[in-house]
Amino acid sequence: MKAALIMTACAFLLTACATPSDLWKKEVNTVLEPSSGSHVYGTVKFTAAGSQVIVTGEVWGHGRGSKGFHIHEKGDCSDPKAMSTGGHYNPGTVVHGEPGLGHAGDLGNLVFDDRGRATINMKISGVSINRYAPNSIVGRGLIVHADQDDLKTDPTGNAGGRVACGGIGNPRGLTY
Repeated sequence: MKAALIMTACAFLLTACATPSDLWKKEVNTVLEPSSGSHVYGTVKFTAAGSQVIVTGEVWGHGRGSKGFHIHEKGDCSDPKAMSTGGHYNPGTVVHGEPGLGHAGDLGNLVFDDRGRATINMKISGVSINRYAPNSIVGRGLIVHADQDDLKTDPTGNAGGRVACGGIGNPRGLTY
């Protein structure tokens, strides 16, 4: 009983120390930096919109065509090939697929033009930018892949290597 009271008090104090802006940020940013020897880089913003998150931004430096775009388990981009980000973010253990039908980390493909530029403007569901929410993506990794995501091969979409990496809402790529 005494241990339960102490744990409840600690949980209350930890919550009280968090500012409202930490709990309910309206937007978080991500800087994508090259990995695996690529020249791919970009900026991405995640904005809370009710039960959805709006994802906007631009990525540059990739070859023309569709390239896989995913949220990964960890925001750790320290490995030169970005393998330190782990697998795709999949809190519900759902099979890989199209955005909205596959797991939470499935963002589909970015389409790069002849100049190597992709513009991002999408809405995603099933995730939150409230860092304390059980489905939070803050502190997770954002990856641009070398190849097109086939939207069916489980668990990766056969999207190839990781050519750009960033920590969502965390420029240092630290995991919470």
